[in-house]
Amino acid sequence: MSEKRRGGTRAIGAMLPQIAGRALGRNGLGEAQLIQHWAAIVGERLARGTSPERLSFHRGDRRDGTLRLSVAPGLALEIQHDEPLILERINGFFGYRAVARLALEQTWIARHPAPARRRPLAAEERAALDRSVAAVGDDGLRAALARLGAAIRSAERK
Repeated sequence: MSEKRRGGTRAIGAMLPQIAGRALGRNGLGEAQLIQHWAAIVGERLARGTSPERLSFHRGDRRDGTLRLSVAPGLALEIQHDEPLILERINGFFGYRAVARLALEQTWIARHPAPARRRPLAAEERAALDRSVAAVGDDGLRAALARLGAAIRSAERK
């Protein structure tokens, strides 16, 4: 059997460098993961006022890099004070000492819109949802489908 597969399923992680390699560049995959998990790394409050912009390393090295952060006005002093803790969290995320220092740039940070408030389902909506998933044999799948249906219905406007 040849190494190249045609059709069938493949893990996205195996295809990611081919798909996004040019767009992400040499350091992009680490940056993408850092951006994706930024709130989990630094906490929701700091994530709302900061944005990782670029992770750069010395030529040929992947350690002791500099992370450029956009920081909301008034938050730079706190970030500077918490830099050792933030660096520890970032490096814990990567699993090695990827970042040695932060370079801060004060700028306005685009706020992400707050998630829409969901309304509670009416009794008849809940009953209709329960009837629609009742035929599903697997308990876990039935519960997951019921949660999904409830989330969709509660986000809809009457």
